[in-house]
Amino acid sequence: MREIGFISDVHSNVEALEKTLAELKGCEVVCLGDIVGYGGNPNEVIQLLKDVNAVALRGNHDEAVLTGDTSWFNPMAAAAARWTAGSLSKESQVYLRGLPLQVELEFDGVPTLLTHGSPDDNLHEYVEPETHSDVFPEYLERLGVSVMGLGHTHRPFVWKSRKGQVFNPGSVGQPRDGDPRASFALVTFENGVAEIHLRRVEYDVEAAAAKIVRAGLPEALAARLFEGR
Repeated sequence: MREIGFISDVHSNVEALEKTLAELKGCEVVCLGDIVGYGGNPNEVIQLLKDVNAVALRGNHDEAVLTGDTSWFNPMAAAAARWTAGSLSKESQVYLRGLPLQVELEFDGVPTLLTHGSPDDNLHEYVEPETHSDVFPEYLERLGVSVMGLGHTHRPFVWKSRKGQVFNPGSVGQPRDGDPRASFALVTFENGVAEIHLRRVEYDVEAAAAKIVRAGLPEALAARLFEGR
């Protein structure tokens, strides 16, 4: 049996990540992208992921920070990406550049595909059950996997059928489902079967929000943390 903690969309929120990793102590950790952006501690969250030897993927905010291309972003996200790019250490830049866009792994006999957006657009496509449930079986069959983990939307879900399962652990650092608590998934893999459990944990939202304001980033980025929107 293997217990894997899946996280995504940390967005430089070290307070949320610390609490989430404490909940996942002893588990392997996988991060589905968007490690940086929006929040005030980009280098610190990268170091925490390195400390736990997390398997990590690159998200669209990580990509924008590295390339400087913010054409996909609204003004607040673009401002945060520029600030983050100027705040990253050389070591953090090297770490982000080394992250893959998609990986296929096998956990205790369960073939699993992981990416940030979708298998068709790793960085930018938003995948929700309401819009994509009809294509989930095709994804799983085409890719030859029985589990798929995605991020990007900041909204957790688990979809199941006889073909397999598709899930999103939600966002650690900036939830958008109306619940401000950090969101993650604990997945148990055993004998070719995956059991996916969505989890939440409270963290010091005030401290994370204050760092955003002190950095001179848009105050709306701080305010939304309290609302989970």
